[in-house]
Amino acid sequence: MTESSLLAAGALSSIGTPTLWAVTIAGVLALLVLDFLVTRRPHEVSIREALGWSAFYVALPLAFGAWIWSRYGSQQGVEYLTGYLVEKSLSVDNLFVFMLLLAAFAVPAVLAQRVLLYGIAGALVLRAVFIALGAAALQTLDFAFLLFAVILIATAVKLLRDALSGHEQEVDINKMRSVKLLRRFMPVVDEYQGTKMTVRLNGRRALTPLALVVVAVLATDVVFAVDSVPAVYGITEDPYLVFATNAFALLGLRALYFVLHAALSRLVHLSYGLAIILAFIGVKLCLHWAHGIWSGVPEIPTLASLGVIIGVLVVVTLTSLRATRHASPGDKEVVADRH
Repeated sequence: MTESSLLAAGALSSIGTPTLWAVTIAGVLALLVLDFLVTRRPHEVSIREALGWSAFYVALPLAFGAWIWSRYGSQQGVEYLTGYLVEKSLSVDNLFVFMLLLAAFAVPAVLAQRVLLYGIAGALVLRAVFIALGAAALQTLDFAFLLFAVILIATAVKLLRDALSGHEQEVDINKMRSVKLLRRFMPVVDEYQGTKMTVRLNGRRALTPLALVVVAVLATDVVFAVDSVPAVYGITEDPYLVFATNAFALLGLRALYFVLHAALSRLVHLSYGLAIILAFIGVKLCLHWAHGIWSGVPEIPTLASLGVIIGVLVVVTLTSLRATRHASPGDKEVVADRH
């Protein structure tokens, strides 16, 4: 049965057997528990520790990709690798916003990785929900690919417009809807109380600043899920591969944040690159949708997509480093909230 007939029959082709899903979800949960154990004792993360964990979270998805390739073939292997690269690129963009939030809430260095871990756990749950919704949409809506394409192209236009405007944005925590909503229902103490989310204040339960920043990070996770899930569905229609690429891209963010903390502000052209990538995937989805209507419309092969994505990321990284070669890490503010 061809891919087109599978879609027409309302079924998505997937390598994800119940056993494979169960093992993968159990593995992701085990890694999250491991990360929570690592951050149980608040401490500042050394570069050596961050590099060690980053190496682990790069080697693990690459090894998994090699297994996918050997077990299911080159097509699935290339789709996984391309999807992982897209999601990892978008995850680096997430770090810009996380950095702004941590600075705006004046999060102590010893608590930074705990906040990031809450954000990553929340993002995984939200991505799982959006992946399931995306799979349902692809099975029931003939125009789902076109809808995903519109979302990606609209996001690309906004990214490009914000990048071209050249103005730096700052997070004003007093104007954030999530913060104002929490403060309406509960009092908030001024000082951090270690890893506690709530404390007793004059006999009444009150929130700590840690609770506010965690909620703010989770709120941004919702926005990021809206464009990241359609982006990877533009690479592969397999819900299992979509979940695996998202999970592996997110799990290493905590350590990657501390590795890239100083370098993130130098990636001044990343938004341009992400805009190009999202627009490219949007066009790819449009062609795929049109191909389903008329087979004469050409499609963009996944391998070609991988080449384009790698090429764009390499170019914007090199141009960013060249543009900021005379700047020290502290000379430039992080530019940000792209949403």
